[in-house]
Amino acid sequence: MENRSSLTRREFVAMAGAFVAYRTFGEPVPSNVQPLVRFGIVTDLHYADIKPLGKGNTARHYRESLKKLSVAVEKFNSKGLDFAVELGDFKDLTVGRDPTLAALERVEAAFAKFKGPRYHVPGNHDFDCLTEDEFFLRTPNDGKIIGKGYYSFVRNGVTFIVLDGCYTSGMKHYSRNTKWTWTDANIPPEQLAWLDHELAAAKDHAVVLCHQRLDPSAERHHLMKNAAAVREVLEKSGKVRAVLTGHEHTGGQCVVNGIPYYTLAAMVSGSGAAANCFAEAAIYPNGTFGVKGYFRAKSFPS
Repeated sequence: MENRSSLTRREFVAMAGAFVAYRTFGEPVPSNVQPLVRFGIVTDLHYADIKPLGKGNTARHYRESLKKLSVAVEKFNSKGLDFAVELGDFKDLTVGRDPTLAALERVEAAFAKFKGPRYHVPGNHDFDCLTEDEFFLRTPNDGKIIGKGYYSFVRNGVTFIVLDGCYTSGMKHYSRNTKWTWTDANIPPEQLAWLDHELAAAKDHAVVLCHQRLDPSAERHHLMKNAAAVREVLEKSGKVRAVLTGHEHTGGQCVVNGIPYYTLAAMVSGSGAAANCFAEAAIYPNGTFGVKGYFRAKSFPS
């Protein structure tokens, strides 16, 4: 049985005196204890050279994501973070392959101004007009991780595992103009077995990164089709300190069977500097996880 939980206001206030820069989940962290790793996160930029779509706070202002990303990268650089990661839907659909590639190259150049390692998580819109190779080969990750949708890396003893949920129910990877991809996301059996192996090999703490949501509090169209099977693997390991996702533009957070699930809201939503959305996260030696949100981004726990 799933056990969803969150900190009550009374518990949060009681613990607040022990927190430094982050709101955290887990045991309180003394003020003199430094995190093992701090990293920046952005998601759902949907960058494209096209007109805005929609109205109000949820409208997608595609062109503005380039400036918003630059502000985020500048903040990440000023904080000396260990790495930065984008959680998918890095770009959106323009008119045809060549304009889409041009947009991808512009947003990648802006991300590359981060002064440290950077990583990418595949999102459904990343394959609008593009094949797997066309996207992966233009979005290299640190450590020469190129051409891969799912992979892992270790930073300061913490294992980070990137999942690729961009597969249809027929277990075919999204590619140029695959239809209805945003509602049909799956982790294939071989990737699930790989995840189990990577978690078994992890030393102490692991963080899982995926574009599509894996927690049952997600709106159903944004939930991975076989999310329950993925959660079973995560929970069995006893090592997962957090799961970070995007995809659902409003964001969200919950705790399921002791694992925090944090969904960052979309950077593309809203117009103007105050509509920006990015965050920094930390893992502490005792496994405590925390997020500090900027602008529209919520901290964790909220």
